[in-house]
Amino acid sequence: MLFPKKIPAVVNYSSIKGSVELREIKLPEIGDHDVLLQVENVGVCGSDLHQWTSEHSWKVNYPVVLGHEFGGLITKIGDKVKKWKVGDRVVSETAAVIDNESPLTKAGLYNLDPTRKGFGYGVDGAMTKYVRTPARCLHHIPENLSFEEACLTEPCCVAYNAVVVNSKIKPGDKVLVIGPGTIGILCAIIAKICGAYVAVLGLESDRSRLAKLKNYNIKSIVKNVSSWTKEKDGLGVDLVIDAAGVSHTLKIAMDNVRPNGQITKVGWGPQPLDFSLDIIVQKNIRLQGSFSHNWPIWEKVIQLLSEGTLNVKPIIGGVWTIEEWEKAFSEMHSGKIIKSILKPI
Repeated sequence: MLFPKKIPAVVNYSSIKGSVELREIKLPEIGDHDVLLQVENVGVCGSDLHQWTSEHSWKVNYPVVLGHEFGGLITKIGDKVKKWKVGDRVVSETAAVIDNESPLTKAGLYNLDPTRKGFGYGVDGAMTKYVRTPARCLHHIPENLSFEEACLTEPCCVAYNAVVVNSKIKPGDKVLVIGPGTIGILCAIIAKICGAYVAVLGLESDRSRLAKLKNYNIKSIVKNVSSWTKEKDGLGVDLVIDAAGVSHTLKIAMDNVRPNGQITKVGWGPQPLDFSLDIIVQKNIRLQGSFSHNWPIWEKVIQLLSEGTLNVKPIIGGVWTIEEWEKAFSEMHSGKIIKSILKPI
């Protein structure tokens, strides 16, 4: 197979706001344990938008190709790669660089390895035609699962980790999700799959995204959230999942969770808090962070997607070419749509 020497890519080149542009980059070179993946679709994540607007709180290795939600076809295999072949349909995890000797990695928690580097900020990501991918990151996807759906495996795994792994949730529980971005909506869907009674809280500007919840029979709330969270016994909900990208929503979570309940925070918010956390003590609340995902979560989520139990089609707002990246970013950043997807051509 003949490969081009240069390929277009969406590159974040500095920490200055708006420092993202389409550039020509060299075709990636793969190592013995890597594959060269031809990207079929790549999702736009909120973190891509945060790097675009310089509102992120993590270290970025500039310049870097954006994109960590992706799937595609294997086109080249490293000399020491086994169990994979050219033409395999795959999706990739995000942990591009990990320390194999880390105690966390050995425990299967490589997502929490402090030296971990992910696609799109630590190493070049997938908003391009070809991406170098460690073979250990790959997962097969079945023929019945389109790449447009499959590239959402990563955010689905983030949501699964937050709801199923890091939260205690039982059928019949009442769950409030704060923030109708991709992760918040997916957390709500997965909580619904678990048998919970779910509502999502958003702003006036979120109404178009909240409207998509009708596809899942999930309630949306814009104002007076406490009338729903405390409608039965006045104590609040069993679980609050804070998926908003600001810090002050933790106050809303603390006010609306019931005593002995749980708050799981999955949304990033770099702003400092300006309120007391004493209510966590007073209510005996469990405050849990949730970050990323690991191998078994991916396998479970792919099964849910392929069987249709987890349906992501309603949240896909559109598919754009790499050259149209700015339109895709803007549509999602404005809150008009939940998820933008890019397709290299």
